[in-house]
Amino acid sequence: MTYIQSGDYQIPNLTLEEQAEVKPLGKYGRIRKRYLKEHRTVLYNNFLLSGNLTAHLQEIDETANRRLEQMMPELMKAAGVTESLKASDPMKWVGLMNNCKAQAEEMILTELIYN
Repeated sequence: MTYIQSGDYQIPNLTLEEQAEVKPLGKYGRIRKRYLKEHRTVLYNNFLLSGNLTAHLQEIDETANRRLEQMMPELMKAAGVTESLKASDPMKWVGLMNNCKAQAEEMILTELIYN
């Protein structure tokens, strides 16, 4: 490690590595970041200082979105959500879809975000 003399003090000469263009974080990446920052500060700081925080958050976000896409059809089938129900009783369809999404998100938050 190199240092720069500034008056009577020696300051570490820290530089950031060049990072490739990064796409913005999605919902689950932002939730994971907030969780790490508030509840797992040592892990958050390790990711931040090693330069792996953004990659970790993007991986979590992509994994959570893929998991949501996989789970929704299964939950919809189990709840009896069909296109014919959507045509005949739209309000019931919306309610069942909201329940399915809430169940899927609860599982994702438990398995990926808060783990």
